[in-house]
Amino acid sequence: MGNSKQILAVDHGRANPALAVAAEMRRGEDKLAELLNSREALLAEICRYLVNAGGKRLRPTFVLLVYRACGGGEARLDDAIDAAIAMELIHSATLLHDDIIDAGTVRRGKPSAFALYGLGPSLVAGDFLFARAFELCGRFEDELVRTAAQACIQLTEGEVMEGRLRRNAQVTLEDYLRVISRKTASLFHAGAKVAAQLAGASAAAPAMGRLGDAFGLAFQMIDDLLDVLGPEEKIGKPVGSDVRAGIPSLPVVLGVARDSRLSGLLGADGPGFERALELLRAPDVIERARAMAVEQVAIARETLTELKPSLYRDSLAVLIEEQVYREL
Repeated sequence: MGNSKQILAVDHGRANPALAVAAEMRRGEDKLAELLNSREALLAEICRYLVNAGGKRLRPTFVLLVYRACGGGEARLDDAIDAAIAMELIHSATLLHDDIIDAGTVRRGKPSAFALYGLGPSLVAGDFLFARAFELCGRFEDELVRTAAQACIQLTEGEVMEGRLRRNAQVTLEDYLRVISRKTASLFHAGAKVAAQLAGASAAAPAMGRLGDAFGLAFQMIDDLLDVLGPEEKIGKPVGSDVRAGIPSLPVVLGVARDSRLSGLLGADGPGFERALELLRAPDVIERARAMAVEQVAIARETLTELKPSLYRDSLAVLIEEQVYREL
């Protein structure tokens, strides 16, 4: 492990960081395609509709880069690919369930599975994807299975907590951070920790878990900003979807603390919704939210200095840094 405490310099002109694990991802895509098959044609159709709808595969890319950056070789590469694809399956399952909970009709710029297939089939398809994920993980060592299961427990707890806090003007920043730590960061945490352990770098696993936490928090914070800023063709859903649903996103939490008028506009429609967006786009709200994401990116990059220099570590640094520049 490296001893340098210098935060890594990042070259924004570098190629796509996913190229470092392109061969591994091709194998992963083949595995993913197999796992979407079902003896029930409707299940396979719904799962393929969602999974093949243009997702960035951020989670499996992240997992495979961590595996390689921790020194993972060919001996357990198949296992690392399986773990990476399991994370994508779990993520996809949560998207199906999220759209049911939110009655979301648009996902990635297309009608959501919920809108096309209805509540029952979408719910069961989400369960199917969860089961496929644990079919992959179930053969791993007990500790790795527990790590993946704990992430799923936290995901469900985060979902329920977010629902409990909807349209609640008393939500604090601490509440918000607890929600996204569970609902978003937990999967990155688990994926990075499992990747380190599969790579034979168990000593690095706690640090990689922290890396996943910081990366996941930064990712969600920027996602929350994009929900307010748009445009729709870039974010793949109507601008202000979280605001309409009364979800306590980062701009909402910061905006209510700044201007109490927002509290009466959460979940509003028509002129009230437009006014809410206007207040949430206040420069100081946007700047503070982005600064919080930048802070998490700095934590992630500092954590990377605990790994030996490599193409994979550099690619991770670029992937992490990219989060604060997504369409902003």
